[in-house]
Amino acid sequence: MSNYVHIFDTTLRDGEQSPGASMDDHQKIEVAHQLTRLGVDVIEAGFPMASEQEFESVRRIAREIRGPRIAGLARAIRPDIERTAAALENAEKPLIHTFLATSSIHMEHKLRMTPEQVLENVIGAVTLAKSLIGRVEFSAEDATRSEWDFLVKVSQAAIDAGADVINLPDTTGYTTPGEIRRMFEYIIGKVKHDGHVIFSTHNHNDLGMAVANALAAVEGGARQIECTINGIGERAGNTSLEECVMAMHTRHDVLPYETGINTKEIYNSSRVLSNVTGLVVSYNKPIVGRNAFAHEAGIHQHGMLASTTTYEIMTPESVGRAKSELVLGKHSGRAGLAKRCEELGYTLGSDEISALYARFIKLADQKKEVFDDDLRLLLLGVRDETFQTYQLGKLTYSGKEQSAATVELVHGESRRSESAQGDGPVDAACVAIEKIVGVQGKLETFQMRAASPGKDALGEAHVIVQFEQRPFTGSGVSTDIVEAAVLAYLHALNKYLALQRG
Repeated sequence: MSNYVHIFDTTLRDGEQSPGASMDDHQKIEVAHQLTRLGVDVIEAGFPMASEQEFESVRRIAREIRGPRIAGLARAIRPDIERTAAALENAEKPLIHTFLATSSIHMEHKLRMTPEQVLENVIGAVTLAKSLIGRVEFSAEDATRSEWDFLVKVSQAAIDAGADVINLPDTTGYTTPGEIRRMFEYIIGKVKHDGHVIFSTHNHNDLGMAVANALAAVEGGARQIECTINGIGERAGNTSLEECVMAMHTRHDVLPYETGINTKEIYNSSRVLSNVTGLVVSYNKPIVGRNAFAHEAGIHQHGMLASTTTYEIMTPESVGRAKSELVLGKHSGRAGLAKRCEELGYTLGSDEISALYARFIKLADQKKEVFDDDLRLLLLGVRDETFQTYQLGKLTYSGKEQSAATVELVHGESRRSESAQGDGPVDAACVAIEKIVGVQGKLETFQMRAASPGKDALGEAHVIVQFEQRPFTGSGVSTDIVEAAVLAYLHALNKYLALQRG
C-alpha cells in the first residue's frame, strides 16, 4: 500500500458551514488560489444545489483553478448530481462527491429508508455520477455509527458502480482513535477491488479527537484525509489540515506518510482564511496560533537560548512563519509593495495596487513599521470595496458611558450623516449607521486584537451581527479601535445588503 496520503480540503464547503463563516464569490476564489499554492490534492468547492450563488461559485472555481481536483457535493439524487456535473464542466480534474447516510439512526429517523433502499440508491447515484464525470467519491454519512458489515455492503456496491473513493466519515465526532482504526482495517479487509480505490476519512471534532482519529484512520489503511484550514467547520469543527500534516511531517518516525503539502504555505493559508471569514484563530492554536512558537517562562527561554530544540519540535520557518515580519515603511514604493504582496500569495491588478498603495501610505504615516498582517488586512479592505454598498466617510465620537457619535456614510455619489447616542462610542456609531441605512442588526460577537506588535499597531475588529435571524461576519482595521469596530459592523451590514440585492 502506498504511503502517500491525499489531502482533501473542504474549507470552502464543510468549513464554510461554520456559523458566520460564509464567503462571497471573490473570497472563495481567493481561498481557492491559496489552497492551490498550499498544494492540496482536492478542493471541495461547494454544494452546487444549495443556491444559484453556490452553483456560480463552484463553476468559477472549476474554471479558474488548475492543479488540484475540484469537487462538488451532491446528495444521492439525480437533480443534485446533474447540477454538480454542470458546475464542474470546465474543471481540469472534476470530482463528484455524493453521499447517503448508512447508520440505523439516520436511516430510520432522517431518511426513512430500509437498508435495501439505501443500497439501491447508492448504486443508482454512483452509476449516474460516473456517467457524467470520470471520478466519483461516495461518502457513507455517519459511518462510525453504522454497522460494519453494512458498510462493507455499501462500499462494495459503490465500488462496483464505479466509485473511485470511499469515504467513511465520523459525521458527529463520536468515535475514538482505536475504534476508527479497527473500522478501516475491517472494511478495507473485506471489500474487493482492483487496488485503484482510495479509502478516505472525514472527522468532526465534537470530542476534540478529529486529528487523532484522522491519523488513526490512516494507520488503518485510509489514504485520504478530509480536513479544513484552521479546523473550521460545523459545531466544534473539522479535522485541522495543518495539525495533521505537521504531525506526519514532524513524527515521520511513527507516522511514515507523505503528502503533497508545501508546509511553508501553512501559516499564509491560516491568515488568509482568518482575514476573509473574520474567525479569529485562538492564540494557543497548534501550528498557526500566535503563541504556538512563543516562549515566556524563564526556564523555557533559557533552554531556547541554549538550543531551539529544547522546546521546539518544529521551526517557525517550516510552516511559513518568519521570525521577523517587518517588511515595509513609508519610503517603500509601489513596486516593493506589490512584490511583498506577491510573496504573501496575492496577485494584484494595477487598480488594486493603486488603491492599496494609497491606504498603505496613510498607514505608514501613522506608524513606523508595517507588518505582514497589516498588509493582509489593508488588502482585504481594498478587495471588500468591490461589493460594498456603503463606505465610511467620517466618524466623530465623544464620551465613555453615555456617548455620542456622528457618522457620515458614502453611497455612490451621495453622502449622508446622522448622529446618535449609545452606551459607548461603538454603540452610538452603529445606531447612527442604522438610522442612515434603515436596517437594524443585533451584535452577537465582538472581538478586538492588535494585528501586529507595537503601541501603534492596527486594531483588528471582528464582529458577528444578526440581520433577520441570520449571522454575518464583518472585519475592520484602523489605528483607532473605535473606527475599526465601526468598519467591522459596516462590513457585516454590507454583506447583508449585498445578499438582499441578490
